[in-house]
Order: sequence, then structure tokens, then C-alpha cells
Amino acid sequence: MKIVINSDFGGFGLSDEALELYLTYKGVEFEKTINEYGRTDYWEKGHVKDGDYYLWANNIERNDPNLVRVVEELKERTNSPYSTLKVIEIPDDIEWEIDEYDGMEHVAEKHRTWR
Repeated sequence: MKIVINSDFGGFGLSDEALELYLTYKGVEFEKTINEYGRTDYWEKGHVKDGDYYLWANNIERNDPNLVRVVEELKERTNSPYSTLKVIEIPDDIEWEIDEYDGMEHVAEKHRTWR
């Protein structure tokens, strides 16, 4: 199984080019607005400024084949200003989760934890 992780400090994110390509591959029609910080926000077409229809990269499943495809195709152009994305491969039968420290991520096999 292929999974996308952020391999540097900062946190997961996609460039505008990568998010637009991902949405295109998924068949999602979208509209863009510029927010008060000068960044691009994405909305499902016809639902601008409706929070239920905000398209956020962090909601994408990291093993989504379309996300993997985008990262493999665009390579470093996939990265946001705070991310360095890469595709890793793990065995298909592993129950996994993404752990992170200051935005740098790794995939860990799920196990039980008590606190």
C-alpha cells in the first residue's frame, strides 16, 4: 500500500497546483477564493463560503490513490511552503496510522496504548 507523508518539519499540506489536480482526478468541480491572508481557499462549486463544502487537503485520506498519483507526478511541486511530501510503501495487510512530531510524519503500525 502506498501512503503520502510529510517528511520534514512543518506539517502536511498541498500546493495549489497539487490540490487542483487532485480535485480534478476525483471529479470534484470547485471554485477558488482568496482569503484575508492572501491564500487560496477551495470550495465545492456553487457553495463558496459554506463551511460544509470547504475543500481542505488535510481531509484527504493519505492512502487515496489519487493523492498518491498527484505526489508521484508532480514531485516537489506537490509541496506547500511547510511540507515536503513523499510516498512510502507498507505491506497491504498492516493496520496503520500516521504519527508526527512538529509536522514531521511517519507511519506506525497500530497497536494498543493505555495512559
